[in-house]
Amino acid sequence: MRRTVLVLTALEDVTADLVIEALNERGTTVVRVDPGDVGSDLVFGFRLGQDRGATWGGRLRTGGREVDVGAVTAVYCRRPTPYTARFQQLPRQSREFAVAEARHGLGGVLHGLRGALYVNHPASVTRADFKPAQLQRFAALGLRVPETLVTNDVAEARKFAAERGPVIYKPFRGLPEGEDGCAGAIWAQRIEADALDDSVSVTAHLFQVEIPKSGDVRVTVVGRRVFAQQITTPDGALDWRRGDWGRLVHIPVVVPDSVRTALHGYLTSFGLTFGCFDFALTGDGTAAEDWWAIECNPNGQWGWLPDAPAIADAFAEILGREDVEDRDDSG
Repeated sequence: MRRTVLVLTALEDVTADLVIEALNERGTTVVRVDPGDVGSDLVFGFRLGQDRGATWGGRLRTGGREVDVGAVTAVYCRRPTPYTARFQQLPRQSREFAVAEARHGLGGVLHGLRGALYVNHPASVTRADFKPAQLQRFAALGLRVPETLVTNDVAEARKFAAERGPVIYKPFRGLPEGEDGCAGAIWAQRIEADALDDSVSVTAHLFQVEIPKSGDVRVTVVGRRVFAQQITTPDGALDWRRGDWGRLVHIPVVVPDSVRTALHGYLTSFGLTFGCFDFALTGDGTAAEDWWAIECNPNGQWGWLPDAPAIADAFAEILGREDVEDRDDSG
């Protein structure tokens, strides 16, 4: 059966563009839809029951494309516009009602297409999106993780920093948009025990023992294919994300067999097909003991990496074929 891939994402998404281009090169039918366009720009009618059995069918139509959801064989869930943006002009009660109805109606069908492969399913992404669960899973799979404290107790935080320093603080999530609509960032940073005050009690904080790293590694896993790049900054920054990404130095690196096995086990345990893993390296990175697991973004960015074309091809291979024979590209 000819594959039909539904790509759920916003209009401007360079990462999705790479995958769509790779799918087009394979001759796979691709339909790009932003569920956040619900309204006159996105019209649908789905039916279930009687001769349709247990499978939703019906048309999903945008300004330029139309697809029968019953024919969709794979769904690439990237970064669609939140429904809240669509209904922000409505009064609060009406807005919250419209958002909930769109999420449970349109989203409920799009996230439950029977027999379709999801990369990744939103429910799996949500389940895998909590850093405490990630760290616990890493440790259970035999990966090394930094000693970690999650707390809102300033006394606990001071004790941890004094006894286990140097210690770093990092947020659990990115900084949300401000009133001006601009998003900011809080980078990983070193903290001293005497710098902590009662503001720690306001919310949860994550503190970790700093790893004396020789570098960082971003590992992108798509199915059985593994892509790894060591990342260094000209100034040796604690958090490589805070500087000029154009000055980052990328070097392909081989992932030790035991680490690679753990990464596949991690994805399987959360029901994921894809994930972006961050590691801190000690030593030269040749031994598994040199690899310290930091986090996994189950819907991470990879379009900026040097091996982005190969990663896009890995996505297209999984989304566009029935009989995928995954291979490992870690070296």
